Amino acid sequence: MSPSETAAPWYAWDGERLILRVHVQARASRGEIVGPLGGRLKVRITAPPVDGQANKYLIRFLAGELKVAASRINLLAGTSDRYKRLEIKAPKQLPSGIIKGETG
Repeated sequence: MSPSETAAPWYAWDGERLILRVHVQARASRGEIVGPLGGRLKVRITAPPVDGQANKYLIRFLAGELKVAASRINLLAGTSDRYKRLEIKAPKQLPSGIIKGETG
């Protein structure tokens, strides 16, 4: 693992809430979770970063990946930035690299 991958924790648990620090690449050719990069979880999405479309798509995409309703995901910071912080309430499935109860 390179130093940039471990620069800062990209996720943390607060009880049943998972807090993710995400780097979003909008207008990608496909939606996917790339993995940890520079202290954030890199996520590619197909939506453009226009009029909140990317944020709405990101929430729907993560809801599908984490097996939760989109209403259980809140954008805490980064509304108009590629770097975002999200709260996921009681995710049913976790992306690779996340261990329940630990910080990474």
